Amino acid sequence: MALKDENGLNIAILHPDLGIGGAERLIVDLALGLKSVGNNQVTMYTSRHDPKRCFKETSNGELDVHVAGGYFPRHFFNRFMVICAIIRNLLASLYIIFFSGQKYDVIVLDQISASIPLFKLFTNSKVLFYCHFPDKLLTSRTSLIKRIYRVPIDLFEEFTTGCADQVLVNSNFTSSIYKKSFKHLKTKPSVLYPIINTNEFDKTKQSYDFSNQPKENNLINPIKLNDKEFFLSINRYERKKDLKLALDAFSVFLSNNESGSKGKDIYLVFAGGYDTGLKENVEHLQELKDKTKEYGLEERVIFLCTINEEQKQWLLLNCCCLIYTPSYEHFGITPLEGMYASKPVIAVNNGGPLETVVDGKTGYLCNPTVKEFADAFNKIISDPINSTKMGINGKKRVNEKFSFKPFAQNLNTIIKNL
Repeated sequence: MALKDENGLNIAILHPDLGIGGAERLIVDLALGLKSVGNNQVTMYTSRHDPKRCFKETSNGELDVHVAGGYFPRHFFNRFMVICAIIRNLLASLYIIFFSGQKYDVIVLDQISASIPLFKLFTNSKVLFYCHFPDKLLTSRTSLIKRIYRVPIDLFEEFTTGCADQVLVNSNFTSSIYKKSFKHLKTKPSVLYPIINTNEFDKTKQSYDFSNQPKENNLINPIKLNDKEFFLSINRYERKKDLKLALDAFSVFLSNNESGSKGKDIYLVFAGGYDTGLKENVEHLQELKDKTKEYGLEERVIFLCTINEEQKQWLLLNCCCLIYTPSYEHFGITPLEGMYASKPVIAVNNGGPLETVVDGKTGYLCNPTVKEFADAFNKIISDPINSTKMGINGKKRVNEKFSFKPFAQNLNTIIKNL
């Protein structure tokens, strides 16, 4: 898998929180990609790394991970999260610069650009910044105070991002948003699509017993998923992921088919990142459970939290279809995972899925409405032959466009040309 040359680089990667999510998966793959070509030495730094809630490459010794700056609080009474994240990032950066004992040829950062000027001022390192999405667009501005305090933060983000030697983005959609958001920056970002770890899929076992799950999963109906037909939604339990759309559409789909056999013994499974330390995760999961009870679907809807990679891959390989509901997602790695698992994908017709899912060929792109999603559910169940064909097309598309080898080679070329 690796194409080595003699002149490797010493590279540091700084990521705020090495948990479980699309950005974290991308940064882990980026580290693996840099290690696989060019004899590069790669060290990862983060302000938070929980061995029980992370990708295994960061905890099994495959990647060298160091925690720095984590002693500073993540928030104060669930407020000032952005300020706290910036301070933690700056503290981690100061550790890399003054206390790591290393001189790095390249520093790779993502999500938080605040420390880029520090690296440019105190080191000779080239700086590569991966912009998943402009942070200024990810926050709500519901109060006057927040609107006021975001002004300097937004200006600071644009200034610090512009200090990088090269900026990468995860899609053409993000590139267009980047240019609209940072109007004073003249440098055009380059697109480097995220990928999925296909090796892990290929060795996942064919059966998995979900009956013995952590207490936090709190299954409404603790059935075994083996031999069950189910739609699957994988996302963090956050309101912006619009998980309620999948639940509402599933309810309508079942109602439309209650007199026939299409909806018989079909389940909806929600699975994904869940952190008891995050208030929204706890609240939104309860909201979804309450809505499930209101619909009378306690026997049909299953919630799984903090699943590991093996469990996630088993779910993808055994579902009938992947459901992807977040609107205007910058890229969205999950549709690729569903496609590689040879499953059709139902996704919103905006943002990243427009560049990954081919409507009618690898799945269905829908307006984010209950009716269109429910209709797509019905198409999947009504025409299993076509659904299987779309799954085959999806895996072929991932292998051709979103695989590890071209990703690693393109990334190494970018690094070498800094």
